[in-house]
Amino acid sequence: MKTVYTCFCTDVIHEGHLNILKEAQKLGKVIVGCLSDKVLIRYNKFPTIAQEDRVKLYRSLPGVEQVVIQEDMHYDDVVTLIHPDYIVHGDNWKNGPESAIREHVESLLSAYGGQLVDIPYTYNEDVRKIDMQLREKLAMPEYRRKRLRQLIEMTPVVKAMEAHSGLTGLIVEKTVVEHEGKLDQFDAMWVSSLCDSTAKGKPDIELVDMTSRFRTIEDITEVTTKPIIFDGDTGGLPEHFVYTVRSLERLGVSAVIIEDKTGLKKNSLFGTEVQQTQASIEEFSAKIAAGKKAQLTDDFMIIARIESLILERGMDDALERAGAFVKAGADGIMIHSRKKDPAEILEFCDKFRQMDPTTPIVVVPTSFNVITEEELAAHGVNIVIYANQLTRSAFPAMQKTAEDILKNHRAKEVDDRLMSIKDIITLIDEI
Repeated sequence: MKTVYTCFCTDVIHEGHLNILKEAQKLGKVIVGCLSDKVLIRYNKFPTIAQEDRVKLYRSLPGVEQVVIQEDMHYDDVVTLIHPDYIVHGDNWKNGPESAIREHVESLLSAYGGQLVDIPYTYNEDVRKIDMQLREKLAMPEYRRKRLRQLIEMTPVVKAMEAHSGLTGLIVEKTVVEHEGKLDQFDAMWVSSLCDSTAKGKPDIELVDMTSRFRTIEDITEVTTKPIIFDGDTGGLPEHFVYTVRSLERLGVSAVIIEDKTGLKKNSLFGTEVQQTQASIEEFSAKIAAGKKAQLTDDFMIIARIESLILERGMDDALERAGAFVKAGADGIMIHSRKKDPAEILEFCDKFRQMDPTTPIVVVPTSFNVITEEELAAHGVNIVIYANQLTRSAFPAMQKTAEDILKNHRAKEVDDRLMSIKDIITLIDEI
């Protein structure tokens, strides 16, 4: 009997999956692949049930002879292991980024005479409802909140992109690219005080109050599922910070990052050009400890941002603070620099890893943007935050459009560089 292989990445079986199995059984013995968690988060979504539970679910399906774990989204591992006569898949991978995977699978099969079979994808109201239920489950606070810790364990480096509105949240949520035969997407969202303030036309001096900033989070959480890292600036007074922690937990935020400065907040990239005061180790440690004491869940993370390199206080000061803040309860350390050369960041990461091999390290490569995620991960970095690139790319485009309309007294000259309204609204899911 011929061997037929199909891969599932679903947490809930619906009639579309059953139809694929039905068609596969007509061709021979059916082996189902369970896409592993590590591959799944790069492929298209985050799992809502454990990998072993998905394996059990697939084994229980009628007509399934065997279930294997698929660790390669390109199918190289299963083709080598199983050498299937047929690979069966829904035809929804003919278009978009996944088409590159389909082309690769087709080439693997053609090398020995295997055949790729595309089954018409099942679109109906029941399937749509199940997909929406899964999405809503991922968006629930108790599921979203714990996802950052899970990602740190599952992926070499967590990639976070700034979002300051529901629409930018959707861009971060839905952007998937194919590059060199691989699919990739952002893992998390960074709600920046700078971008939040800028979107409201306000200076980045903690002028926008927490109530307004929580509303931005709510706008984003209503339409997305990815975990959120919140820029908490200095955290304010310890008495205020404890309430911020509780509020962020309720909203489903995964982490807050607070910086070890006091007084009127100034953007770190100004460095010593403006007056900035660093909090004492004891003062900031007490704030971290107060936040951890107020925390109600084990999922939420308080990450300490160290400004020693920004303020030119030296590497020893940065490392001393890092050790003290972890001892006070910090769940991660963010080290910042405004130099274009990443050397001091890498030096900190290497030295910190010698004294602490496990506490997550966060970096924001705004100034030192020549370094890659892979290079940072090699030095022990766990989270890379692209803190303001969406805001910075949008502003010059909008300004140029406004100028050209004023010059030409019409909009025709700008039309060729505008995204159509139809394309924009396709980002927005209808209930």
